[in-house]
Amino acid sequence: MPDLLDYRTPEFEAALAALPAAPATGIATDEHYWNAVRGLYCQSDALINLENGFWGAMTEPVKAMFHYWTERVNRETTLLIRPHLMPLYHGLRERVAAAMGCAVEEIELTRNATEALLALISGYNRLSPGDVVLYSDLDYPCGKDAMEWLRERRGVTPVRISIPEPATREAVLETYAKALRDHPRTRLVLLSHVCFATGLVPPVAELSALAKDAGADVIVDAAHSWGQLDFDVPDLNAPFAALNLHKWIGAPLGCGAIYIRRGHVESIDPYLGDRTWPAGDIRARVHTGSPNFAAWFTLPAALDVHRRIGAQAKEARLRALRDAWAEPARALPGVQITTPSDPSMTAGITAFRIEGHATKEGCEAIAAALRDRFGVFTVMRPGPDAGAVVRVTPALFSRMSDAQRLLEGIETLAREAR
Repeated sequence: MPDLLDYRTPEFEAALAALPAAPATGIATDEHYWNAVRGLYCQSDALINLENGFWGAMTEPVKAMFHYWTERVNRETTLLIRPHLMPLYHGLRERVAAAMGCAVEEIELTRNATEALLALISGYNRLSPGDVVLYSDLDYPCGKDAMEWLRERRGVTPVRISIPEPATREAVLETYAKALRDHPRTRLVLLSHVCFATGLVPPVAELSALAKDAGADVIVDAAHSWGQLDFDVPDLNAPFAALNLHKWIGAPLGCGAIYIRRGHVESIDPYLGDRTWPAGDIRARVHTGSPNFAAWFTLPAALDVHRRIGAQAKEARLRALRDAWAEPARALPGVQITTPSDPSMTAGITAFRIEGHATKEGCEAIAAALRDRFGVFTVMRPGPDAGAVVRVTPALFSRMSDAQRLLEGIETLAREAR
């Protein structure tokens, strides 16, 4: 049988062929190149959209492939799925594993990172009553809730720590090191690779090493990092991770993955006693039911576009867009930027506060003013112990002028707040 996943429309091939080669130097600010990348997208011009962290837009070539698969799945239904699902599914896992830099038996497809994260936390079975599980104020809300729920599930003591602001590599490392010293029975640590609210990028690989030395395993929430940062999943130095493909990889909504490093699958219980797969198979650790088949079958196209642009180029561009507004705003009176200037601790996402407006209501008012007065769409995010924030998330189709317009708005609102 021919590999159905290798199907490409002529339009898809032509769109990728039309994208110019990336420049050898200065790619982050090469507007000619990024204008060509922008041409792959069809976006509303009603507002400047700087809230792209919820999920990522598909490029038009990927969207065309999604339409192809939606029509085909709807037309053929079980005539396609019953005889061909397993070859298609195995092909998808192989492609995603290769893109992540890991073995196929170390990953399973999910509908999103949240599904993967909750399966990992709830299924982790190396805990005894009196053990400690550790998480921070910057972790994703449902992840924090799940870590607290382990008190009921496993009889453990959840410990919440606050990440210092302004953060530095040394301060973050010492915060976790102190928590591990203070709680020697820590057995599980939740880490966010790119913090959902503030955009902070903690030194996850080093923190994972600290946890391992202290006798703890690490679950990494990589929902916002894969495709925004250039890395292979084993680089996280952690046995478990939850990832999205519909944020920065540019796949349709409904695409995620769970990662369990070889040799660690037995640390996660089969999902609600799942017997679909052998007990030692990662696929028994999460049970999605019927996914959106068309979305999953579009993954090869999304990965093709991701590779064509390049993870390194994407990271450089997104960080340049962030630097264009965040670093000048850092110097404004009354403005706090939640990520440091250190590029190893930043990505595209960054958030800010205006003095006196660090409440949920205050940040919602700032976001509303940016939208209504300056035409810039951002979002309030709660969670950090230091207060709510206004999150800014550019995309590959964002312009440097978009960052400048945001900066004008922040400067005006900060001046008015004084």
